[in-house]
Amino acid sequence: MGRQTYGRVSGLVAALLLAVTGCSTGTAGEGDAKPSPPPRTGAPGGTAAQDGTLPGLPTPAQARTRLAGLKMAPQGSMTGYSRDRFPHWAEQGQSCNTREAVLERDGTDVRRDDECRAVSGSWVSVYDGKTYTKASGLDIDHMVPLANAWRSGANTWPQDRRKAFANDLTHPQLLAVSAVSNRSKGDQGPDEWQPPSRAYWCVYARAWTSVKSTYDLTVTKSEKSMLGRMLDTCPA
Repeated sequence: MGRQTYGRVSGLVAALLLAVTGCSTGTAGEGDAKPSPPPRTGAPGGTAAQDGTLPGLPTPAQARTRLAGLKMAPQGSMTGYSRDRFPHWAEQGQSCNTREAVLERDGTDVRRDDECRAVSGSWVSVYDGKTYTKASGLDIDHMVPLANAWRSGANTWPQDRRKAFANDLTHPQLLAVSAVSNRSKGDQGPDEWQPPSRAYWCVYARAWTSVKSTYDLTVTKSEKSMLGRMLDTCPA
């Protein structure tokens, strides 16, 4: 895949580290750049995301089992919500943060400068199938958006748990996608928004279900129903 080890290395690899992958901090790529919502009343490239190998991604059968175990409840209030309640992007070493780590993971032939900014590479946005060669066109999507998590249980968490949620590189919670698709998604659940690329529905439902299960977050009746329909698109 042409990607280089993320971490300290020696010899020739150490020299190449200056060219390792990363991310831009430009306006269009500040990560899950979804604005705080108003209060509610009622191809090649990117195999970590594209091929369904996001970290901790369950099989379709495992996802169905976890989906069945999720607690259903209406969406909670947005009272008190702020993106600042979910500190991101955390430092991940080597002067890089969580956003940069995800860009390195999901990209192909990514090169970083000495400030860990992506200066070149290729990324496939799995939500809409678009290919990018500039990190500034990408956002890091929170699979379960921060505001959605707040309404489904994260409002009661301590700050350190919300920080862990917002920077989770162990579970399928973060992936690099086009800024356009990320902002179209906003804070909506799968019953309200689905990836334009239907081919990604299976992975999307598996990832969403996994995150909600891992963090003991609730789902609405319509959300749970749509997740089941999306899992039905998984290969037999």
